[in-house]
Amino acid sequence: MAWSVGRIDLLKRLLTDPRISKDSHQHWPAFAAGEIPPDWQLYTWVAVTNMFTAYGDDHRRLRKLVAPAFTARRTAALRPRIEEIATGLLDRLAAVPDGQSADLREEYAYPIPIQVICELFGVPDHQHEPLRRAVDGVFATANTPEQAAANYQLMYQILRELVEIKRSEPGDDMTSVLIAARNEDDGTRLSEDELVDTLLLVLGAGHETTVNLIDNAIHALLTHPEQLALVRSGRASWDDVIEEALRYRAPVAHLPLRYAVEDVELEGVLIAKGEPILANYQAAGHHGERAEEFDITRVDKEHLAFGHGVHYCLGAPLARLEAAIALPALFERFPDVQLAVPAERLESVESFISNGHRTLPVLLRG
Repeated sequence: MAWSVGRIDLLKRLLTDPRISKDSHQHWPAFAAGEIPPDWQLYTWVAVTNMFTAYGDDHRRLRKLVAPAFTARRTAALRPRIEEIATGLLDRLAAVPDGQSADLREEYAYPIPIQVICELFGVPDHQHEPLRRAVDGVFATANTPEQAAANYQLMYQILRELVEIKRSEPGDDMTSVLIAARNEDDGTRLSEDELVDTLLLVLGAGHETTVNLIDNAIHALLTHPEQLALVRSGRASWDDVIEEALRYRAPVAHLPLRYAVEDVELEGVLIAKGEPILANYQAAGHHGERAEEFDITRVDKEHLAFGHGVHYCLGAPLARLEAAIALPALFERFPDVQLAVPAERLESVESFISNGHRTLPVLLRG
């Protein structure tokens, strides 16, 4: 059993409360007692030792090491490369014959962020596809225990191989920077587990959420043509589209897990010490009037799609930049694009964490 908190004001309070931790090793009695088996579908989410689960000083130490990868200057410098990747993908899509559908999730929304994050962290080409499959498995909460355990092993095999490659051949990439930090002895030193788990965090979260952002924004515009018309006429911006898409359908629906360090009372409800908590980001965006409507002219687009407080996503500016390049490029190249199947036939990914579509089939020329 876990508490799910989805009211935006309560969730913001919870996410900034020092009595709430993400460290299962310290603050989830069931995990500390060995009661959570490695084949549990969410085991990777709670067992890792990186800034995602760290608490207090450990979190500040680990976040400081990763932050240089996502500075404003470094993010802005990626724009030409993101534009190049998007253009190349659109060129490939342009070769799709008239009347034949294309899956924009598979052939557009997915390749952009995974290529960017893999280049940023120096992941060799031969690891891109295995890494993608393993990350998909981490988010696939419908997996069987056997599938979850096998995926856990696969993920760490890939990451440890990456570390070995970069140890022998360091480059101008963030994996090499983190390996160098592993060797420091100045109070910031990474343990081997922290090194590998930090790579898991940035490589996984660094592309899955952006895939869903681009996917959901395309879907929302295709199912709300009057909103797309607003952007094309200049009455709304692509930034409006991105923020409303993040509010309307958060890329991460629920994020596991947090734990009460001590008894916490929230609006008259007692969350007892050690009890686990889910952050319900999808629900948090649906507040105020007409919350269920996709409206890019909405004044209040407040959402928590990238989190809140000390665990706010470092990669949020990069995700927004990728979407801000990918979306206008797609609709300018294919102004008549439309869904190839009725919207009600689209299926969601099999996950209560990842919030996107299994496929997004379209006809590029109407």
